[in-house]
Amino acid sequence: MKLRQEIPPTKKRLFPASGFSLEQYRQDMSIARERIVAGSQVVQTPQGPIEYSTFGHGSPVLFVHGAGGGHDMGQMFARLIGKDFFWLCPSRYGYLRTPIPLDASFESQADAHAALLDFLHIEQAAIVGLSIGGPSAMLFALRHPDRCSALVLQSAVSKTTPKRSKTDWFYNILFRYDFLYWVVSVTLKNLLFKKFGVEPSVLTSLTQDEKRLAEEALSIFHPASQRLPGIRNDQKATISDKQYDLDKINLPTLVLHAADDCLVDFDFAQYAHAHIPHSELITFPSGGHMLLGQQERYRMVVASFLKDHT
Repeated sequence: MKLRQEIPPTKKRLFPASGFSLEQYRQDMSIARERIVAGSQVVQTPQGPIEYSTFGHGSPVLFVHGAGGGHDMGQMFARLIGKDFFWLCPSRYGYLRTPIPLDASFESQADAHAALLDFLHIEQAAIVGLSIGGPSAMLFALRHPDRCSALVLQSAVSKTTPKRSKTDWFYNILFRYDFLYWVVSVTLKNLLFKKFGVEPSVLTSLTQDEKRLAEEALSIFHPASQRLPGIRNDQKATISDKQYDLDKINLPTLVLHAADDCLVDFDFAQYAHAHIPHSELITFPSGGHMLLGQQERYRMVVASFLKDHT
């Protein structure tokens, strides 16, 4: 089977230092639309169409993106860990070119991860669940334990909630219009980082290279409107009175979380660690939801864990 070429790292600064114009907006959207299709493909599976991209060489690892993401977000974070693994980065239900099926539950998404492995003739893979990608990653470990070699939960949602968040409206409006998200990302970056779980104090301590990575993290959400259906589906799928059977996960598990995450509270990491037998919890003192400024330790910890268990 011939795989597409990997997505090249972004070489251009996507946001102007200050101010904005329609010309700059059109240029940024053109770059974003080219980026999201570069290197990705859509395949037909028993779980429906799945978009994914790949890069690297070595043991296979699924990287399951968070809210507002897609295969491109998976690639961005996976690249921080390195190319010593064969990364499979799917777009979850409702994100980019993966449609929402009739059953768009996290259980169904977990089965879609297994279906992608079937398509690629891969018997077993480790899986990393980022943020709201956590539930389907955990359920993949629960529903397909023979296909999962190890589990990593990164800033991950590890439990359900009985009601919708009061802040859902903000993200639903923000991601409804590409231009609106673009304007906010250019003019109100600190506010946007706060909404994405990063305190302003974290941003002031970053090096220039880390600031460029932070800026790339904001640009990865372009074009925003192609991610809204997935965001809305995630909001619905999270609501339940039944918790996940984490005590039945009998696989090597690494839990990563920053103590100052203001989007997914550190309590989620403590909950996962307390309920998943033999799990390991790595706490970052700062970095927020995106673990900004913690890239080197993040890379070393996750790469070492994956090499030991894949």
